[in-house]
Amino acid sequence: MPRLTITKTPKCYVGGAFIRSESNRTYEITGNGGEFFANVPLCTRKDVRNSVEAAAKAGPGWAKRSGYNRGQILYRMAEMLEARSGELVDAHFPSDAREKKQATAEVSAAIDRIVHYAGWTDKYESLLGSVNPVASPHFNFSVTEPMGIIAVAAPEQAPLLGLLSMILPIIVSGNAVVALASESKPYPAILLGEMLATSDLPGGIINLLTGRNADILPTFATHEQIRAVSAFATADERKTLQTGAAESVKRTKLIPAEKPYDWFSGEAQGLYHIRDFVELKTTWHPVG
Repeated sequence: MPRLTITKTPKCYVGGAFIRSESNRTYEITGNGGEFFANVPLCTRKDVRNSVEAAAKAGPGWAKRSGYNRGQILYRMAEMLEARSGELVDAHFPSDAREKKQATAEVSAAIDRIVHYAGWTDKYESLLGSVNPVASPHFNFSVTEPMGIIAVAAPEQAPLLGLLSMILPIIVSGNAVVALASESKPYPAILLGEMLATSDLPGGIINLLTGRNADILPTFATHEQIRAVSAFATADERKTLQTGAAESVKRTKLIPAEKPYDWFSGEAQGLYHIRDFVELKTTWHPVG
């Protein structure tokens, strides 16, 4: 008697655990040929609040770790993605050789991007911090501090590379992330969560939700504990985020979804992406 294939039940990754949405609602994802693949959780405001709570618990411990240790953990993450790179390529549902080549290039670039930011963890401080000359008998210096909890909305294209390119510069400095995966292509993010669960990254530092931008982005903008929002958004979504962020006084970094963005370029990584999500603390110390 032939056996039935056990179909996968994708779940979100929140606080180091796999969860279904509080709403118990789902939506379908399909392969590039239109065939049904799985039902993915349709997350709500309650899931965002739960993710923020998990991030708030984990964030302080992550921020206290040395830059060197954070770099080791990120490098270990790259090792895990490298070992399962074929699975990540398949998660893009390539239907022909050209699409498989594109997916392979994206996965390779995503792994390289993790290694890139792993190298920055113990170096960004010396470049972003400073000793400041002042016209008084004081020793004045500025050092960076993580902001706290940052919300991320991933792009529809490059669902793995784009997501990691937005998350990595945030966690490098000790922040925690609540991220919304690509609405139409969430499966690479779901696989990423499965890899994070067995990595050295503490649970709650990266929280991955799936669902619709229209349901989640307004909560990202208005939640008081979220300190900043980084989003790949349409004009209407940017307006929603800017309005809500103004009310709750949070920083925004909004990339227009209407324009093509080259996630493979050198401009999509680097020190200045880290700078966007740190604060500077200046100390005056009397001398003489």
